[in-house]
Amino acid sequence: MIRDRALKIMLVLVGLLFSALVYPLTIFLRQEPALAMMLSLYVTLGIFLLLAARNPPANRSLIAFTAWSSFAHAAVMGVQVLLNLISRGELGGVAALIVIGVTLIALSPAKLSEVQVSPA
Repeated sequence: MIRDRALKIMLVLVGLLFSALVYPLTIFLRQEPALAMMLSLYVTLGIFLLLAARNPPANRSLIAFTAWSSFAHAAVMGVQVLLNLISRGELGGVAALIVIGVTLIALSPAKLSEVQVSPA
């Protein structure tokens, strides 16, 4: 019960955080097209996370995708910091993405049983 509520809260928080990227998206649309493209994916993911908060067990794959893509993004950013391709200030983003991934995996809902999935 507490775990389910914590997951729903986490999905709403991450969903709102990702959806809030719509503002930087509008700023970077012409200045940094590649960054704007990435932000558009995060905004879309944020909207779907907000929808998934209604029924997390039915959205396990979306939750898993969010967690693992956060790890992948954090890994790429971490390497970029090590290679001095981006500033060290980006390590805060790396940490945030790792926290998001770990929390979503830790709170991930149990697999639906076959009885719950059946259309009857």
